Amino acid sequence: MTSKVKLTFLGTSDQIPSRSRNHTSILLNFNEENILIDCGEGTQRQFRKANLNLCKITKILISHWHGDHVLGLPGLLSTLALSGYNKSLEIYGPKGIKSKIDTMLKLYNFHREYNLIIKEIESGIFFENEGFYLEAEEMEHGIPCLAYGFIKKDYLRIDKKKFEKSGLKIGPELKKLKEGKNIKIDGKEYKFKDFTFTEDKKKVSIVMDTKLNKRIIPFVKNADLFISESTYSSELEKEAEEHLHLTVGQVANIAKKAKVKKLILTHVSSRYLKDLKSLLDESKKIFKESYLPRDLDFFILE
Repeated sequence: MTSKVKLTFLGTSDQIPSRSRNHTSILLNFNEENILIDCGEGTQRQFRKANLNLCKITKILISHWHGDHVLGLPGLLSTLALSGYNKSLEIYGPKGIKSKIDTMLKLYNFHREYNLIIKEIESGIFFENEGFYLEAEEMEHGIPCLAYGFIKKDYLRIDKKKFEKSGLKIGPELKKLKEGKNIKIDGKEYKFKDFTFTEDKKKVSIVMDTKLNKRIIPFVKNADLFISESTYSSELEKEAEEHLHLTVGQVANIAKKAKVKKLILTHVSSRYLKDLKSLLDESKKIFKESYLPRDLDFFILE
């Protein structure tokens, strides 16, 4: 089992895809979890290009119900049904998503045997287990819209070399060490701190379509990765406001004020396809640790 958080950018375009950039979709992998954030048209084909297995998806998070973020859902759900998917698939999204997905399922009317769990959520933590939790925050895009956060908790890990060198055997004692408890074997005490190290928590914040608003900075504060829609250059700030989107300059300033570690620009307008470097340069002037991925690029947090 790995403790790495891997993000694969399946689609990085805005409303209009191109030959090189698909509609929006990101896959986050952590241990046995494969969380899909948005599902633009063509997402399942991007899975194949990236050599990823659709049947490993565990959760889908939908930011809002605009076509470039959800038109891949019908095909993806149908393919899962045809591929023997046997998990319970959880889909989360803003208010109104349940009725929309129910209508979509009636419209396409494909047979499935897997369980579909659809949950409408609001701001706050909406899922938590021992290893991580998921949170959401409301954005402003004309319709119900959410930003998402994935937070890997900090926890004790066993130093394998020290454990093996000690001569201790895997058993109940190992579990106690992981829980931060000292153990005693044959009258000898072994302290957990001598066999463990703390793996720090990691935070990934994902802000899709929204206009500039005061909730973004507190939500993404101190993120290890801040992934944000960056539809327009700063020259088109007025147009961005009219269409309820963000500019690269606004996003870079948010990253700076929120003290994030790395900024990932995505959902880039197709008008910039021939000059993506200028967008990235614009962001780097404000926030040095800026990146603009291509489709199928990935980032790993360890």
